[in-house]
Amino acid sequence: MSKFLVGVTGASGTIYASRLLYHLKRLNHSTSLVMTETAKQVAAYEGFSDLSNFADETLSINDFFSSVASGNGNFQGMAILPCSMGTLGKLASGIADNLLVRAADVCLKEKRSLVLVPREMPLHAIHLENMLKLSKIGACIIPATPHFYAFPKTIEDLVDSVVSKVLTHLGVPNDIVPVWGDSHVKKDS
Repeated sequence: MSKFLVGVTGASGTIYASRLLYHLKRLNHSTSLVMTETAKQVAAYEGFSDLSNFADETLSINDFFSSVASGNGNFQGMAILPCSMGTLGKLASGIADNLLVRAADVCLKEKRSLVLVPREMPLHAIHLENMLKLSKIGACIIPATPHFYAFPKTIEDLVDSVVSKVLTHLGVPNDIVPVWGDSHVKKDS
């Protein structure tokens, strides 16, 4: 069993974090959750005020004494979803003023998997430059862009197409959505 850190920012799309936590638990992985204060407000607004119930532990955004704030911390990787442009900008600038950004910075310096799922559009040049900067130093940028080739029937199906990609880039094998070669022909329901 591996341990993963899930960061949630104040961007809309808390369902992505909810589904990632659900699937990590279903696949027998341990999870720690860290949320910004705005993320908590957005989660409640979007109907996910119980998000912390899906994690094995919830960390305080200001707890710099948490093990995930150190390179010696025992976790496999981290996903920030949804990732606000403010958080992405802080990370691209090396500003680690809360535990979420510090833990992501640890992933980068220790060469651990870091997946960022921005939930913003349209993007301007600074957003794109920050994403490029982070990609160059090892972060994987997976925009919250679901695919449709598996013929989704629910919102969860759409969200899971992104979550499956996040899991893959965290090194977690999964079968949440069919592989392209197995799903490109529409099947009768």
